[in-house]
Amino acid sequence: MTTQPLTAPENHGERTRAVVEEFLAARVAGDIGRLTELFADEVDWLLADNPTVPWIRPRSTAADCAAQLTELLEHTVPEKATARVDAFLVDGADAVLTGHLSGTVRATGKSFEGPFALRLTVEGGRITRHHLYEDSLSIAAACAP
Repeated sequence: MTTQPLTAPENHGERTRAVVEEFLAARVAGDIGRLTELFADEVDWLLADNPTVPWIRPRSTAADCAAQLTELLEHTVPEKATARVDAFLVDGADAVLTGHLSGTVRATGKSFEGPFALRLTVEGGRITRHHLYEDSLSIAAACAP
């Protein structure tokens, strides 16, 4: 009787966690090129459209999703921005991060803060879903003159 060597099944959770960690590192570093590489060509992007907040709008391509960081940095004061991740859960291709964020709008000098939840899906090593739930009302108030 011959036995075949056992091979571990592909661990999607580990791959998902690695890609999300790369995504977070690229965000912190402001690496738009790397963010563009991490997003899939077409992305299921969900962030409540808010016409008073310039960086919150519909997106669907890798370049446009990555550009959200550029727009955020143009309209906020980077030195006054914080984001804390309290939980990082992975289930196969899906990851959910929860935490707290804050920032200051450059044009008004007003601050915003609140909890967030981010759901990401990773397929083929790239992010195919980016759903962000945040207190967009406080962000809109900070953008209002």
